[in-house]
Order: sequence, then C-alpha cells, then structure tokens
Amino acid sequence: MEPTRDEIDSLRGLALLEFGASWCGFCQAARPVIDRALAGSSARHIQIEDGKGKRLGRSFGVKLWPTLIVLRDGREVARFVRPHDGADLEAALHAAA
Repeated sequence: MEPTRDEIDSLRGLALLEFGASWCGFCQAARPVIDRALAGSSARHIQIEDGKGKRLGRSFGVKLWPTLIVLRDGREVARFVRPHDGADLEAALHAAA
C-alpha cells in the first residue's frame, strides 16, 4: 500500500523515495545505479509505483521517472531524476546520514 504524504513527512532518519513504474525502461536502466548507492547506506528505501491519478508523486512534483528523493527526517535534502551515475546519489545519502 502506498504511504500517504503525512506518513512520508513524519518519517524519522534517512529515507530514499523512488518514484517510477515497473514497466518503465528508464527505471529498469537505473536499477543497478540505485542498488549500488543503497548497498552501503542505512537509508530506508521506499519504492512508489507512480502514474496517472497517483497523488503522492504529484505532491512531490514528480514529472519524470525514475525520480529519487533523499529525505532526512521527512524533509527533502536531494533529488535525482533519471540518474546515470550513482556517485552523486551515494554522496547525497552519505551526507544526509
């Protein structure tokens, strides 16, 4: 079940929101980058199936997939859209920890 915006905003600690769709080619191509970045991180990983009529993605202004949002205590600290290289994502996760 998809979390609500209130639930996301009340998260404590480090979290990575991943907005995308299972059939999305860009999302599938980014999977190894995301997995590598998360391998050494304590971040909670929340995958959100996004699409037409999905309010959570709209509330975060998601327009392209995958969109990755790094949160610290429910507040956005970094955003990546269609990442090709995991170095920036890894650095953001490390800096927010």
